[in-house]
Amino acid sequence: MNGEDPQERPDYIRAVINGLERYNPEAAGTLEAYLQLQCEEKFCDCNANRALLKLYQLNPDRIKVEAVTNILVKAMTQFPSPQFDLAMHLLAPATSLPNANSASELAEAVAKLRALNAQLEGAQYSLFWATLANDSDDIYADLTTDIAGFEDLIRLRIAQLISQAFREVQVSVLENWLGLDDEEEVKKFAVEACGWKVGEDGLVQIPKNAENEAKKSEIREDVTIDMFSRVIKKAWEETA
Repeated sequence: MNGEDPQERPDYIRAVINGLERYNPEAAGTLEAYLQLQCEEKFCDCNANRALLKLYQLNPDRIKVEAVTNILVKAMTQFPSPQFDLAMHLLAPATSLPNANSASELAEAVAKLRALNAQLEGAQYSLFWATLANDSDDIYADLTTDIAGFEDLIRLRIAQLISQAFREVQVSVLENWLGLDDEEEVKKFAVEACGWKVGEDGLVQIPKNAENEAKKSEIREDVTIDMFSRVIKKAWEETA
């Protein structure tokens, strides 16, 4: 999954972000429509989205809170990566919004999304799912509702990271990490989405790959007697 230069990027968007058009305030509408396409088609173009944030930064009157939060949520799906922080650094100050209610709404949304992203980056997966499902604060559901397949995108990223660190994992552990409430759902996701195998003992078997394979490490010191003799000779000459 290439979130910086996706193959889905059309030529007209490439022309915008690679030319002077990226500084044309009128290009915001084109980039907003492209952002909506990303949300619907389950791909991410962080480069184009940063171009839209830059236009908002230069033209605060054009800021759309929903577009900003969608960009942050899409960047979050790229974890672990600097994409979320890169987007954060391009946010126009909330005080620059002409409407006080919009400024307050954006500030609250950004704070919520920063917390979620920190949990993912810190591998606090169980806490992430618990926060997302918080019944007393439905703003999380509102922030992610525009992103088609958001939860599945996050689960696939988590699974990818798990496959880089483990060869086998208990189904009960995966249940917490993947935010699934049913053991059968976990098994189905592991087999169908990840291509893993589930044993009768409740262990999920993860195929060997370059990251999770145990490798013997050899440390070789190429030091010869001649090297030692020169060191000893120099030390003797200095003391003499």
